[in-house]
Amino acid sequence: MSLTADTMELREDDIAKHYDAAVAMMDGFDHTPRIGKQADSAGPEKSAGLGTRRRFRTTTPGLVTRSTAKSEGVHLINRIASADGDDPLVSPLQATVMHTLRRALSIALAVGEAYADSTGLADLRRANLAGSLPDNRKTEFTEMLGAEALAVTHVFANATAFLLGPHGSEVSVEVGDVEEVLTDNSQLALHGVLWELDQDIAHHAGDDARLVAIVSAFAEQLMAKVALRAQNAGRLQAFTNASWKVEADDFTIHGFDASAATKSSTLTMTFKKPHEVVGNHIAKYQALKLSKMLMAYDFERRLNPFADLGGFIFTFMGDGMPGTGKTTLIQMMAGLIKGYCETAGYPFRYQNLSTDSIDSYQGKSAQNAKAFFNNCIDPTVIGFGTIDDIDQLAGKRGDRQSSAGQLEITAVLMESFAGANTVVRGNCTFGMFSNYPENVDDALRQRAGARFLVDGPKTREDYIDILYLLMGKNHDIPLGEHEVYAAQEIKKAVAASFESHSQPHEDGLLRVYERVSKDIGSLDTIAKMGTYLKGIQEADPRFTGRAIKNITDAVKVRAMDFELPDEWMEEPDLFLFKPYDEKKGMIEELRKPITVEMVIQEINRYADSEFRYADKSDEVAIENMIRDYGRNEEAKRRYLESKS
Repeated sequence: MSLTADTMELREDDIAKHYDAAVAMMDGFDHTPRIGKQADSAGPEKSAGLGTRRRFRTTTPGLVTRSTAKSEGVHLINRIASADGDDPLVSPLQATVMHTLRRALSIALAVGEAYADSTGLADLRRANLAGSLPDNRKTEFTEMLGAEALAVTHVFANATAFLLGPHGSEVSVEVGDVEEVLTDNSQLALHGVLWELDQDIAHHAGDDARLVAIVSAFAEQLMAKVALRAQNAGRLQAFTNASWKVEADDFTIHGFDASAATKSSTLTMTFKKPHEVVGNHIAKYQALKLSKMLMAYDFERRLNPFADLGGFIFTFMGDGMPGTGKTTLIQMMAGLIKGYCETAGYPFRYQNLSTDSIDSYQGKSAQNAKAFFNNCIDPTVIGFGTIDDIDQLAGKRGDRQSSAGQLEITAVLMESFAGANTVVRGNCTFGMFSNYPENVDDALRQRAGARFLVDGPKTREDYIDILYLLMGKNHDIPLGEHEVYAAQEIKKAVAASFESHSQPHEDGLLRVYERVSKDIGSLDTIAKMGTYLKGIQEADPRFTGRAIKNITDAVKVRAMDFELPDEWMEEPDLFLFKPYDEKKGMIEELRKPITVEMVIQEINRYADSEFRYADKSDEVAIENMIRDYGRNEEAKRRYLESKS
């Protein structure tokens, strides 16, 4: 992968010249812990993977700037070599960890040197060593040292996580919060984190798999901690505005963004073919289109032509009754994307945010949700993120039954999906699925740019097809007069489904549509359609400007109402490997004109879903009130009986 216009090459010579310094740090240095606490045990402990360093410390200013701890020698090479017990030989994985840390340290030092040269820190450092640093520049010097320390520490963690990524296993270790993050200068900062990494290896490692898991987990925690610290630090523009590429490792550094390893996630789900998704015609069609849209992403430009042209679905919500095929739809879409990526040689990452992400520790749920989002949005991979049963995972604000962890997840997803810093590159998409979308927070639900109604089999032909599919082949029952899967022919079914939305489906919306049409006639102009939208808003105040944006985005997707030819996915040279501008031109040639019918259908599709959610939400609230009234009456009756 070649360099982009705004990316500088971090030359191999500039990295290799720091190898000796990196090895010297790994071989041994003395460090007096300033913030972190030394582990109680110096040897490996067979733990459950829970961190044992103290989680809380005093926040009284000044108490953490001077430590009474004794200085101790850190010998990371020896520590890694003894991670598997008494084996006198270094194993291949131990050697990999050692080489990874040396490489990561050298890359970090090279970036620190580049930062110092570009900001003038190198000159200030020489003046300080010579005792000629002017008094009026001492504050600037201190701030630059702190910025360099943050940059170097983050690059070290980033490179470590990236380089170790392909060597990970199913083993995971929770190392706890990273504490010894120092910002006096880059050397002390690296000594601090290496000291703490040494502590974690000593306390948790027992075999090579756990060793890799510990170092990887530590790097991830360190990146998060440093990125958070950097939000309130100055003098970082020279680092955050720059981008470096290490060609030998295919590793890109861009500020405090995590360059998580560009390897495909191990996907063990059972994939489904499109014909195995019975019914759900529009949802299936849009999932098929979206799977191919993702593949148009250009890794050089880091942009998707569909996102550039305004026809990309970044977030969508699939809702329907239990058993209608939401999980099957996920399995179909993940399988398609994975297959396309394997053909093109692209890295694919699938992530699911489950209820396991809700944690009782304050802030941990938010951290889990942010990690889920960042893993999928990584611009070096094709990502697909799903949130199944989002009504259970993300809390509804104002609902007393929502836990703090659920509300944390809601806040993170809202900010991530449509926040001020959200950048839609077109390399990933997120699907939220629920049996009870009325229980999802209104603001979060409206961040779903597209709505997939997952209503399962509807017609007689659908029910015959699903019975035939699930019965399998281990029987002799005749099929009868029926053409298997003919009803699942996508284009024919989708055309009928879209046409059905020329008028609303929900009674409440239908009344609005009929009233507005009676007053102003056919909705054939922007002004008349805007009047219809205002009528919807008057009937449902939750129908806000964001709803209009989602509708117009859906219309733009309809303008892209075509599937990229299968040949383009099967033979990457025909489309996927072409330059960005050429791919964009090929897509523009296929784009269809926007019509009045498209706009009306998308208004009705979106508004139908909102009215459906509102009706269900109101009905649930009414049922709950009736249940409460009944309990009150029964309580009164029993109370009076006990008094008589």
